[in-house]
Amino acid sequence: MNPQSQSSAAPEHARRLDLDWLRIIAFGILIFYHVGMVYVTWDFHVKSPRASSAAEPLMLLVNPWRLELLFLISGCATAFFLVPGKRLGAVVGQRSKRLLVPLLFGMFVIVPPQSYYQVVEQWGYQDGFGPFLLRYLEADHSFCHAQSCLILPTWNHLWFVAYLWVYTMALAALAFFGPALLLRSVAWLQARLQGWGLLVWPWLGLALARMLLLSSFPSTHALVDDWFNHAIYGLAFILGYALAGHAPSWEKMVSGRWYTLGLALLTFLAVRLYFSSYFDWLPENVVLRMAQRAVYAANQWTAILAALGWARYLLRGRADSPLRRYLTEGIFPFYIVHQTALIVIAHNIQPLALPLPIEVGLVIAGTAASCLASFELVRRIAWLRPLFGLKPLVAARPTAAKSASLLAR
Repeated sequence: MNPQSQSSAAPEHARRLDLDWLRIIAFGILIFYHVGMVYVTWDFHVKSPRASSAAEPLMLLVNPWRLELLFLISGCATAFFLVPGKRLGAVVGQRSKRLLVPLLFGMFVIVPPQSYYQVVEQWGYQDGFGPFLLRYLEADHSFCHAQSCLILPTWNHLWFVAYLWVYTMALAALAFFGPALLLRSVAWLQARLQGWGLLVWPWLGLALARMLLLSSFPSTHALVDDWFNHAIYGLAFILGYALAGHAPSWEKMVSGRWYTLGLALLTFLAVRLYFSSYFDWLPENVVLRMAQRAVYAANQWTAILAALGWARYLLRGRADSPLRRYLTEGIFPFYIVHQTALIVIAHNIQPLALPLPIEVGLVIAGTAASCLASFELVRRIAWLRPLFGLKPLVAARPTAAKSASLLAR
């Protein structure tokens, strides 16, 4: 069979507004999630002295699938511009510029205040930001406690950008050196993502990764040793690339949207029951732990299918809007700025001892205002745009022919 006649990963149709809006919503959830990290009991760069477990159930509702959904959408977006045999050199250059430039700029300009306030809170550092910045740029590794050290410089929340670049380059290399293999692999995968296969095979992949890798490779976001995360995020990215041009799978997501939503809620309740009750009254049991990981993976995948199915159902055939266009361009700069903004605000608002609901509201509002103000400034200044992953001003006006290339950054 001629590989060129097989299914392509890239669909030939108008802009996918459902994926645009899901990407916007997923990044929005991520921003609220990071605000929540200040006020729950889990480890984070800075913490409120009034942190509690109150918001943890809500955060656990989105925790299994929020990042996997973003990688899947990024894989879908990659299918729109990364087609074997079509200008791969230009694609590699463009994607590297759009991802690596903001990553490096973020690591050395945006992220340092996060690490500064972290050492202020966790190490009692008192020498001021200027001296700390010098130590940051010198890769000072002397901030250590509990047999671990703060690695400087760091990318903190921008790890997502690094991972996305690596996955995109790996796929581009396959498209360049083995285009026929890539096309056959996509067609093989699409053939299995039909009917019940759409539900079963991705779940099985996520479950096996969790059962086999999680204990040996806990999450680090350090790229080189993060094999469990690579397994699940890489799988989500590949699934997105294959699903982008496969209409039967999208129709199945739409028709099964109630079913997958129900499964997502049931599996979430099962996982919550395990973590809230099991540890209190049962001894450690390997079989039960593996079963929990399989159910957790089912929750991940069914929630993603439900989100994709409902977005497709609600937005298919709807008209575009200026708000969608604005947020699609702004969401990546929002992502770059948000964590630094919320950490600076959350740390410096603590001495005011405001009522907790007011404090949380001000952190959210301040973070949102910082994101909007930064974007409004950046989008107007030509030399700042590439530092935040935006196209040059001349190329910033999307046309119908080019609009599909803006799905992911």
